[in-house]
Amino acid sequence: MNLTIKPGREKSLLRRHPWVFASAIQPLDKEPASGLTVDLIAPNGSFLARASYSPTSQIRARVWTFINESIDKDFFRRKIRAAIAFRQMSKVEGHTNSYRLIHGESDGLPGFVVDHYNDTLVLQSTTAGSEFWKETIADILVEETGIQNIYERSDVDVRELEGLKPITGVLRGTIPDSQFSITEYNLKFNINIATGHKTGFYLDQRENRHRVGELAKDRDVLNCFCYTGGFSIHALANDAKSVLSVDSSGDALALLEENISINNLPADRHTSLEGDVFQLLRKFRDENRSFDMIILDPPKFAPTAAHAEKASRAYKDINLLAFKLLRHGGILATFSCSGGVDAALFQKIIASAALDAGTEATIIEYMSQGSDHPVSLHFPEGAYLKGLICVKG
Repeated sequence: MNLTIKPGREKSLLRRHPWVFASAIQPLDKEPASGLTVDLIAPNGSFLARASYSPTSQIRARVWTFINESIDKDFFRRKIRAAIAFRQMSKVEGHTNSYRLIHGESDGLPGFVVDHYNDTLVLQSTTAGSEFWKETIADILVEETGIQNIYERSDVDVRELEGLKPITGVLRGTIPDSQFSITEYNLKFNINIATGHKTGFYLDQRENRHRVGELAKDRDVLNCFCYTGGFSIHALANDAKSVLSVDSSGDALALLEENISINNLPADRHTSLEGDVFQLLRKFRDENRSFDMIILDPPKFAPTAAHAEKASRAYKDINLLAFKLLRHGGILATFSCSGGVDAALFQKIIASAALDAGTEATIIEYMSQGSDHPVSLHFPEGAYLKGLICVKG
């Protein structure tokens, strides 16, 4: 079925951006079924792309390909083989047994996320198109990776925008226990693929955890929004003087304590504290507490640009408090995973926080997601993770 693009609205497709919004499409005589493959046609009648269709999302079409080729099992096999080859080329397995195997649009597979954990794959389907082809993708993954076990974590809110209900559970093989251990940089982490954030772990922060850990040596460290302690474990493993880990989830902190134990790290140099980070940072300020390093890795404050203003206030608040709590020469490792806040805006927010805190600060490193979370040049939205390492003057 053909979808004709309105005059002037084909420009993004000519730049190979994979999204087409409802407002860009000419009125339809008959609406395609959810997930069906459609051809996107320019106002002059020429072929632009082949895409999946969503009748409910504002993103009506997501491009599979910009060339005239069939969308079938062979197409998806080629895409998956290319994704596997890229991870082999980037040698991500040299530091871990767990990494992102498929990263949505940046691997040419909109709506699909597949994470590799040991001998298990975790698949997440977020769009009408990915749902339509999910079973085919699962079959190909088993065939191409040799991994028999696939767990589905299609339980994210964005599925509602596609008219899809949340789905979790075993998709292929048998998974007797959803909690198991993975490794990165010779450190072990207990994760739970059924209940953990994202698909079980924040794989995108792997290289950042390693680098921040290196900088933590001999420092008193405050790790905020610590979750199951990725940054805390790396800090302790690199001989941090002390680590205080703060999170609002008692279950996450319990898993953090397990991670300290399985790595034989000194528990006497670590403290877990359950509570609201915003409130606790203010409490620490009022108590005149201070630290040599503060790590801020909050949840997504701004999923879209529409939330950017509110998110900016939240980012500024926590970073301002962090600057006040840092000792002279202290290190702030601060991150944003919000798609609605780009790197330039994030840096402006941190600069404003330092100004209001009455302190000088210098960026010594910029950080982003790992190479297993690639970014297509035509899809800048894929660069969602931003990080700065700043030194307080």
